[in-house]
Amino acid sequence: NNTSKMKLNIPSILLALSFSETAAFSIVKSFNVGTVTPSTTTLAMENDNFEESPTGQSRLGGNQRAPTVQEISVMDDMITKLSQAKPYDLPNAVSKAIRVVSSPRFFMRIAERADQSTDETEKEQLAALASNLVTTIEAVVSTTEEKLDDRAKDVERVVKAAAEPDSGEFMVPLSVERVDAMRMVLNKIHPADQDETFLSTVDAWMNKSHEDGLDGMVAIMQKVLQIYAGESIARARVELQANVAAAVAGEAQQVADQLVAKEEAAGPKPSAETMDKLMGMDTDLWDVEMRKVFASDGGVSADSLTAEVQRTMEAVILGLDNGSMAQRVQAEYLKELVTRIQ
Repeated sequence: NNTSKMKLNIPSILLALSFSETAAFSIVKSFNVGTVTPSTTTLAMENDNFEESPTGQSRLGGNQRAPTVQEISVMDDMITKLSQAKPYDLPNAVSKAIRVVSSPRFFMRIAERADQSTDETEKEQLAALASNLVTTIEAVVSTTEEKLDDRAKDVERVVKAAAEPDSGEFMVPLSVERVDAMRMVLNKIHPADQDETFLSTVDAWMNKSHEDGLDGMVAIMQKVLQIYAGESIARARVELQANVAAAVAGEAQQVADQLVAKEEAAGPKPSAETMDKLMGMDTDLWDVEMRKVFASDGGVSADSLTAEVQRTMEAVILGLDNGSMAQRVQAEYLKELVTRIQ
């Protein structure tokens, strides 16, 4: 293990991680639609205004080409649904697909549909939709920016906990005490606030740190995601057990007996206890802890622990929104655990 330390000063780091609300909001939007790979979260941080582009076009690669037939079909479907929606339903619909409906190409498609239509009622609906979308998008963006600011403050509190209390500097790799301090601060943030915006903010800061060559801060941001994943999975496992207990209590005796038998057949309790312990532990300590457990006579083997992780993947991770960052972060966390076990 590399025991060298890297000193990072808090004020300079937070200043380096500050970037325009426009860029930050663009990053958040990229996570709200579909599955996003890490490479798509890196946006230009300087001179990225549309008006300042030499070509007058978006600097994002996906906006520099003509839409495909499939993309036009998706836009047409959204336009039809939005044009028939009640005005009070628009904010929720727009917020779920902000990146698509706020693009110039989407408005161009509305205009094209209006020009092609021979139905005056449809023309009026499309004209009203374009007008309503402008107002709705402004409101959604304003709300999202406020939410982004709140989540950025949450992330900042967790990151500050990684600093040495005496000097205010970050010492990388982090000590056990600093990781525990970060975990304590994170657990004070309501689970509902540890949402996609929170995770997107961490990811954005991590990308910016990488671009600026701040490897130590990249490691700290990765630690934030690891702690988040462990705590989130641990909570989900507790909730899952509670749901099973409720199901047992509410079912007929025969069904209850079957549920209990299924739980017992799922694996020995020691494996579940070891899994819970690993979720609340610094990932740097996993190997030592697992070697100790496997060498004891506690009934935990590599196979039984792997099976416990697999059950968690099926019961917890697959239940998250498909393509969400929460799902991606937690899935990668458990995949790393399986790799360590093996």
